[in-house]
Amino acid sequence: MKIIKPLVSLLALACTLMLASCKTSESAAKSAANDVLYVCGCGAECKCNAASIKPGKCGCGHDLAAGHLKKVEGDVALLCMCGDDCKCALDVNDSTKCGCGKPIRRASLKGTGIYFCNCGDSCTCNTVSDEPSRCKCGMQLRKAE
Repeated sequence: MKIIKPLVSLLALACTLMLASCKTSESAAKSAANDVLYVCGCGAECKCNAASIKPGKCGCGHDLAAGHLKKVEGDVALLCMCGDDCKCALDVNDSTKCGCGKPIRRASLKGTGIYFCNCGDSCTCNTVSDEPSRCKCGMQLRKAE
């Protein structure tokens, strides 16, 4: 009986520490910015202006499609829509295409609430987030109003 009391206390302490560490890693993962942006999947000429950092549906009812941010010009995101494992860059010979040959999708970030890195023409950070944070280059992410 004397041994059970300290074991229960030790077990409770271990559980508390495990829960605390899980919560910390979840918060870090949630606030971590990345390069995936979801835009309306109704086609390249879409006028919905739906953009999110999470999958879902846009106002016209279409599923949001994942695109990888390749560059931001002003407050317009240039996305390669070649899939989840995209490793493409912008085509150096044709600025309207991704390195895989697919057309670049342009999406306005105005009014979306998305924070993004816009550290200039040579920016390669390609960072988006739903919360204020820092870009990979260290600059503060900005939000298009």
